[in-house]
Amino acid sequence: MQPRQLRVTDILQYAVDAHATREIVSRDPEGETWRGNYAALGKRAQQAASALAALGVRAGDRVATLAWNTYRHFDLFYAVPAMGAVLATVNPRLFEAQCAWVLNHTGARVLLFDRSLADLVDRMASQLTQIQHFVVLGSGTDKRPAPTGALAYDELLAEQDTGFEWPERDENEGAVLCYTSGTTGDPKGVLYSHRSIVLHSLVNSHPDVLGIGAYDVVMPCSSLYHATAWGLPYMAPMHGAKFVLPGERLDATNIAALIREEGVTFTCGVPTIWTTYLNHLEQTGAGPAKLARVLVGGSSLPHWMAARFAQYGVQTVQGWGLTETSPVGVAGTRTPQVDLMFGSDDTDYIRSRQGRLLFGVQLRIVDDDDKVLPSDGVATGHIQVRGPYVIQRYFNSDSSAANPQGWFDTGDIGTVDPQGYLRLTDRAKDLIKSGGEWISSIDIENRVSSYPGVRLAAVVGIPHPKWDERPLLIVDTDSPGPTAAQLIDHLRPHLAKWWLPDDVVFAPIPLTATGKIDKRTLRTTYRDRFAGPKCPPAPT
Repeated sequence: MQPRQLRVTDILQYAVDAHATREIVSRDPEGETWRGNYAALGKRAQQAASALAALGVRAGDRVATLAWNTYRHFDLFYAVPAMGAVLATVNPRLFEAQCAWVLNHTGARVLLFDRSLADLVDRMASQLTQIQHFVVLGSGTDKRPAPTGALAYDELLAEQDTGFEWPERDENEGAVLCYTSGTTGDPKGVLYSHRSIVLHSLVNSHPDVLGIGAYDVVMPCSSLYHATAWGLPYMAPMHGAKFVLPGERLDATNIAALIREEGVTFTCGVPTIWTTYLNHLEQTGAGPAKLARVLVGGSSLPHWMAARFAQYGVQTVQGWGLTETSPVGVAGTRTPQVDLMFGSDDTDYIRSRQGRLLFGVQLRIVDDDDKVLPSDGVATGHIQVRGPYVIQRYFNSDSSAANPQGWFDTGDIGTVDPQGYLRLTDRAKDLIKSGGEWISSIDIENRVSSYPGVRLAAVVGIPHPKWDERPLLIVDTDSPGPTAAQLIDHLRPHLAKWWLPDDVVFAPIPLTATGKIDKRTLRTTYRDRFAGPKCPPAPT
């Protein structure tokens, strides 16, 4: 067999050769729509690579972006890796100091950014001592001003021809550098190789996983800067699917309009996005048009959300993974064995689990002493993974992130059953230790989220003078919503009495820059809730 390399370049070339006229659609903040196709992507990628080379970018260099889900950003997902450099996508929603820290950590000398982020770039510019070229992703005639001295992306491309020849590179070289959310310290860099991207895309677009094919219209509502929008910018061209980019705006009105107007069949995003989308459908009386499948990740898929989508005839797939797993590690799809055991119409089994074992990721659970526990669906332990698209070490780190056998500890706690399904019980850092016993915050959150009127629920451990920690339930509800007593009564039949939250707070729930519940902020905000002699007693 021929020893051909697996490269991002080949995904691009295949899309150009086999699906040249398949459409790419992009919406800008003003509501204007850009239309192109994979043939145009191929030419634009060559022009962008030539422009970057003219700015001094060489093989192995990092090229940083601060950008939204737009066609110009999409160009760079192919231009930069295909020329042998590394695309470093940076989250503009990070705190400003963190954002500057990450940009410096990448070592990039070129920064490309969306015009709406010009003020952020201006404020950080003096801290970005390594950046030699600032390039605004637009034209010099756009309405909003660019920072002084910034080059215009469109003009740079216009100066280049489409004759850039893609070099033959090793598949194990870096292609895309993504950063973790930084919820426990500075974000960490995860460098995806060409090989890992291709394998992750092949596995997760499989019919038994996300099922992406040439007839699909794919729109990522996860951000391109966050773990490559869960791999969709590579999966869609790999199969010739139409690709829709919603731009900066991920509000329900914009998303619903694109789903309807462009015939979107597959999309993905965190639960908060789909809460507002479903509310929009209910308020307007509209339907989901041709939408068939939604991948939900970032936090657990609420049961009510899956049920509401099902009423519209839309299948929801729960996914689990980390930036360190490229990122999809498991997906909640059915198997014949599950149908035989529970019936093909029984959804409780699937909904109560994050997903099942996929080719390319091995799963195991271990105890606190790293002893391997049985995959019997009962034993609970630390979840470890390994595989060809799982991290070995963090970018610019001398120490390995995985153990000598390649196992990476995800920080999650859970079970794996004989059918290969993973069920999370908590994050290791989110377990609540009360009176020497562990309480799972996820189990409580899932129960509360199923109650009518609950939009979002979070449970955190708060210091307690007697019990070490006690659970506090924070709930964001519709108006009018349930009372604290109703929620506790809803939990009683399902939880041990000492698991019941000591108190319920009705308040907006803060989210991280990637749309996850910010439990660190919640712990800080409510850290004194149970302090002193008047704190609520723990249930006995």
